Amino acid sequence: MPNSTLCLRRHLAAPPAAVWRCWTEPHLLMQWFAPKPVKTVEAVLDVQPGGRFYTSMLLPDGTEIPTEGCFLLTLPGARLVFTDCLLAGFRPAPKPFFTADISFVEAPGGTDYLVHALHANEAGAKRHAEMGFEAGWGAATDQLAALAATL
Repeated sequence: MPNSTLCLRRHLAAPPAAVWRCWTEPHLLMQWFAPKPVKTVEAVLDVQPGGRFYTSMLLPDGTEIPTEGCFLLTLPGARLVFTDCLLAGFRPAPKPFFTADISFVEAPGGTDYLVHALHANEAGAKRHAEMGFEAGWGAATDQLAALAATL
């Protein structure tokens, strides 16, 4: 694995279809996508290649962080790839950061869940790690697992 890639692996006690729904239905994504106490206050998901992937997070201090990107690959229940390197319609983004490649593999008792966070270089991956990738994506994944298990 290149030094420009960060990974998160988990087994989730929910079927891939439920985990997929949590990623692709805005009202579900908003419930788990940001590690608490951060909240996702808006999500716009056009789940098709070139479709918009937009979220807005609200920090406890009131700071709002909008993120605009696009879906690159959508294989229902199996794989989802999105990026902030491109905007909807595959238009170049002004401040690209990373691409997420997420796999949902059916496994006994649920889903083997794998996230690859792909960066242009090692410095970008290091910056994402220092921002708290492991803790933040880990906490959000715990929230995802809990929600998916209820569906």
